[in-house]
Amino acid sequence: MPPAADPVSGAAPPEAILLDFGGTIDADGVHWCPRFHAAYRRGGGRLPYGEFEALFKASEARLAELPGIRRLGFRAAIEAQVRVLAALLPGGEAVPAAEWARELHDDAVAVVRRNRPVLERLGRRFRLAVVSNFTGNLEPCLAELELRELFRAVLDSTVVGVAKPDQRIFRAALADVGVSADGAWMVGDNVEADLRPAQRLGLKTCWIAPPDRAGPPDLAPTARIARLTELERAVA
Repeated sequence: MPPAADPVSGAAPPEAILLDFGGTIDADGVHWCPRFHAAYRRGGGRLPYGEFEALFKASEARLAELPGIRRLGFRAAIEAQVRVLAALLPGGEAVPAAEWARELHDDAVAVVRRNRPVLERLGRRFRLAVVSNFTGNLEPCLAELELRELFRAVLDSTVVGVAKPDQRIFRAALADVGVSADGAWMVGDNVEADLRPAQRLGLKTCWIAPPDRAGPPDLAPTARIARLTELERAVA
């Protein structure tokens, strides 16, 4: 039976929620690159963000090509990327890689643990799916974080063979949860990868971002939140 229409607006409530992973479920709207950079600087690194960002992107590409990457869980994947990134740093920089990885992992796990009860409650009301640009190991990462059972579908761009913002990965997610675009929300921290393509498909969108981050002038998300714990209110 389809959900009952809202007595005030006449609109049916959503049936499904698609969520990004990195920066959305494991952080309060902060991408992985700035998080890596902040931990790197706290460990004594000297590169400014602009120079570091180029190395971070290179490390992501190399990480995706590592033998056995699809079997790596969350902690092992972070440790592997830190090792790859450390090897790309300019000569003479000696950052404590183990500490760097531990800080990133522990901070993310703390947010995931905070968010898990929210996802459990949402999962009782909606069909949930993760749609993420990832390195082929999203399933073992979610399993390690004790999140996998909360999602009807998991779409890892490397496994699917297409990455956001390509609308095909959103269409695949909608097909997997059996919902049309007008019955779903997309929740993410990246305007260009998560919100814009989803909005063009007809999904409602929720942007998770720090309160001081300026929004794009040409796109208005359906809702904006500062942390995932606010999502229940946004989609009510």
